[in-house]
Amino acid sequence: MDAAIPSPPTDSPLFSRIRLAVPSNVPHIHKLIHQMAVYERLSDVCSTTESDLSANLFTSPPFQSVTIFILEVSPKPFPEDSPHNSNPNYIPLVRILNSDRPVDDPDREIFKSEDENVVVAGFSLFFPNFPAYTGKPGLYVESIFVRKCYRKKGFGKMLLSAVAKQAVKMDYCEVLWVVLNWNGNAIRFYEDMGAQILPERRIYRLTGDALQLHQNDD
Repeated sequence: MDAAIPSPPTDSPLFSRIRLAVPSNVPHIHKLIHQMAVYERLSDVCSTTESDLSANLFTSPPFQSVTIFILEVSPKPFPEDSPHNSNPNYIPLVRILNSDRPVDDPDREIFKSEDENVVVAGFSLFFPNFPAYTGKPGLYVESIFVRKCYRKKGFGKMLLSAVAKQAVKMDYCEVLWVVLNWNGNAIRFYEDMGAQILPERRIYRLTGDALQLHQNDD
């Protein structure tokens, strides 16, 4: 009698990691920002360049100014000797997702990370704010984005929770962000996380010519 042939495994583990971004991630961050602009229907106002990011990011210690968390995924465990594991400012957050099949990532080569078998799947960009009514700092999330093929797997929650966890660690009072009013999926997602909408507020912005009009104000 022939030996039974073992059935192939039905699960495809996907290892995920949130870590601090480093200067070498600027090309990936730039691509993610432009993909986010397409998703948010804001491509016409997205003028960010890699030079802009290189000049303005990583100029202060993490969490004291603009900070970026990078979301990475891999079909295999992350290498123990990765330099990201020894960053003194943040211990990477690692999770394992079991799914029925591997993720089909058409942009895998474009988003290859420094570590073998690892790709960049998303990011969050945030910085300290100071709500005057509390007398304590908070964190403002300017951007949070997960690439299309990795959505609906809990990675958005993982990114936002990482920011919230850091706020708690620093004894900050809040995490604040803005959501587009047409993005019903995001609104439901944030409310399911326990976030509260602030309907009494409106966002105003001075930019372009309107901003330049004030250059000579006394």
